[in-house]
Amino acid sequence: FSFSWQTTFQDGGEEVEDGAVYNVTLKKVQIQQAANKGARWLGGEGDQLPPEHTVRQYETSKIRAIKAGTLEKLVENLLTAFGDADFSYISIFLATYRAFASPRAVLELLLDRFGNLETSSHGEVANLNSLESEMVLRAEIASVLRAWLDQCSEDFREPPDYMCLLKLLDYLKNNMPNSDMESRVQNLLKQFQNQEVEAVDGFCSTSSSDLVDGEELEISNPEEFSSFQDHVVAEQLTYMDVMLFRRVVPYHCLGSIWSQRDKKENKNLAPTVRATITQFNAVTKCVISTILGTRELKIQQRAKIIEKWIHIAHECRILKNFSSLRAIISALQSNSIYRLKTIWMCVSKDILLMYEELSEIFSDHDNYLTSRELLMKEATSKFANLDSSEKENQKKSQKRLQLQKNKGVMQGTVPYLGTFLTDLIMLDTALQDYVEGGLINFEKRRREFEVIAQIKLLQSSCNSYCLIPDQKFIQWFRRLQHLTEEESYKLSREAEAAADTNILSPKSQKSMVKRISTLFLGTDVFTPPKEQPLKSSPVGGSSGESTDSASVSSCEFNHSETEDVCVTPVSSPEDPLKKSSVGSDKGYDSDKGSISSDKGSGSSKGSIFDPASGLDSGSIASRDSGPVPGSAPRALPVYNRQSEGSCIIRVSVDGLHASVYKSILITNQDRIPDVTQRALLKHNLEPDAVEDYELVQVISEDKELAFPRDANVFYGMNSHVNFDFILRKKA
Repeated sequence: FSFSWQTTFQDGGEEVEDGAVYNVTLKKVQIQQAANKGARWLGGEGDQLPPEHTVRQYETSKIRAIKAGTLEKLVENLLTAFGDADFSYISIFLATYRAFASPRAVLELLLDRFGNLETSSHGEVANLNSLESEMVLRAEIASVLRAWLDQCSEDFREPPDYMCLLKLLDYLKNNMPNSDMESRVQNLLKQFQNQEVEAVDGFCSTSSSDLVDGEELEISNPEEFSSFQDHVVAEQLTYMDVMLFRRVVPYHCLGSIWSQRDKKENKNLAPTVRATITQFNAVTKCVISTILGTRELKIQQRAKIIEKWIHIAHECRILKNFSSLRAIISALQSNSIYRLKTIWMCVSKDILLMYEELSEIFSDHDNYLTSRELLMKEATSKFANLDSSEKENQKKSQKRLQLQKNKGVMQGTVPYLGTFLTDLIMLDTALQDYVEGGLINFEKRRREFEVIAQIKLLQSSCNSYCLIPDQKFIQWFRRLQHLTEEESYKLSREAEAAADTNILSPKSQKSMVKRISTLFLGTDVFTPPKEQPLKSSPVGGSSGESTDSASVSSCEFNHSETEDVCVTPVSSPEDPLKKSSVGSDKGYDSDKGSISSDKGSGSSKGSIFDPASGLDSGSIASRDSGPVPGSAPRALPVYNRQSEGSCIIRVSVDGLHASVYKSILITNQDRIPDVTQRALLKHNLEPDAVEDYELVQVISEDKELAFPRDANVFYGMNSHVNFDFILRKKA
């Protein structure tokens, strides 16, 4: 017989149980086979046979995916998900449950309620009359525990008591004595106890124990930078980025967790993400310090350092290290570096073209579509896919790439974490935590898991890197004294003033201005934006963190904690080059994970993460709802666009965190008092002080839109400009 299959899915609606709501999908499989061997002679096989010579059979199965439920129901579903054909449920739950429950609460439900056969009221357990059924239940619990230890062993790191691990060990000794899992839990407990001296705070440090010697070292000289080869610097930056990115605990990136980091009691929250942000900011500050840190440098010397950093950025691109690549580009676009017009004129044309191409990777067009597509394209590829519109750069790129291939060294991919932080913050803002009846909205967790799964995939790819630490460079990098925002701007003015007095013939100066203008003013050409120095958050504890960063994207990834961490171009009378911004010139949106800078003379924010521009078309709002079969995709509210009676706005507080934004979901029913109260809560201010504040929309640098006391914000706002608002205390 010959067979052919055809599968169709049909929406089966919802099933409601006590404490849970399920999405139901009907899976219909059509099996078509030849009626007999002789039928094959009549022409073709399977679906090519004449209808009278085939037999069609249909099989219909039901797939149930929990949509919302109580914590008890969600934990119970861990044991029944495979039976309901919801095969991804356990992974989704384990990756996201920290947003609504603690490890202890989940473990107690799993072991005490469902693992205790004598007292359990579990529907399946209540009727257990056979040893076989008991074994099935224990196997289900063992499967869940095994997955938990495999995927999220860090959940059990609770020094000094390790209550959850001890509880789990006690359960295994009573119910699965001498099992492999019991040995595994004992080994994990010993491992955590041995590592207890390395406090969790160690993650917040810019260096890890295997990267830096503990001894105190002299401050590095910026001039030593020229002695390091370009590919060595790129490899060492990648080595440090890989070490930190592999340690990132995915649930630390969840919007509901990351957005709480600036509260006083949460100063040690999400340490693995903070460490990555700190490293990003350290790279950005290193670039600025090496260019400006030595007053005695001549124009050509500073230009050579800029060229060197562009070459290093290109080497990072070859290594698929998008984190340090973004950090270097952000630094070169900072105000203190961008404004060095005379020095930029001394940078060779080929290198400026290379810089332009690297900058375009992080263009904010269509919600950073270029960088998103590139990241997904190369996420699991062995090598970078290098295309250059400039022939000379293309030759150099292919030559360097061929050297990598000849070494037989596979590469992973280090992403710009800010993009993922931004997406998770926007999801957290757009979707409710609870639905009708107080049930936990698990559909929201499925959407979040789509982003978490990408982070895990990239972490896995990082195992392909084979990089050896160069202690000489790492020590120099860690010991380098960083310039403050004010210092870098002051030194920048001095360097440019000295350059202006340099002897340049009118003819050569005219030629350079023409060349620079062609590069920076052409169509769709990127130019260095203004500096957005990375500032450390007083609460965050790591340098370069902004008080209100929330995601890792172009702006907040000061690798710190901001919502908008992008470097933006400066538009000022002294900058004759009109530039197109790669990032946003907004402040940092703390809910997105970007970094903001202090308001210093001539400074603007320095961007690490990319949340500043919000999510435009092409953002998470336009993605499918995910792995739940039969559930229709639903458009989510997004920043800078009103859709289906809702949108997301960004609100800062005048005078307090002027460059820090919080994302807030509003609907066409919300009025000024409602929005003001939510904004105060987001900024950790007294919500009862609504009457003391006024809410205004920023129209331009010199225009604002004020709202009457009871105005409807959704209909009253100007939808043709950025959805940026300011809370200001009334006079």
